[in-house]
Amino acid sequence: MPSISMFYGLIVYLYFQDNRQHHVPHIHVRYQDDEVIVSIPDGEILDGAIPKSKMKLLQAWIELHQDELVADWELAISGEQPYKIDPLR
Repeated sequence: MPSISMFYGLIVYLYFQDNRQHHVPHIHVRYQDDEVIVSIPDGEILDGAIPKSKMKLLQAWIELHQDELVADWELAISGEQPYKIDPLR
């Protein structure tokens, strides 16, 4: 489960070969003791929760890096190491 980005206390992960449970491209994000799973195409919450202010930052980041996230998703589900993605600034 490699970390692909970190910003404002959020840590973004992609799990290797993780396309069975949610059936859509998605990321896992941790913030302190909370975790949320968010779809890459639309930023929709699939499971979990983080504070709303952090969720807004995460959704902005997803929108800015959607193409990179989709490419990393393809690598991760194939068992390959995804690339790091720039944090939100």
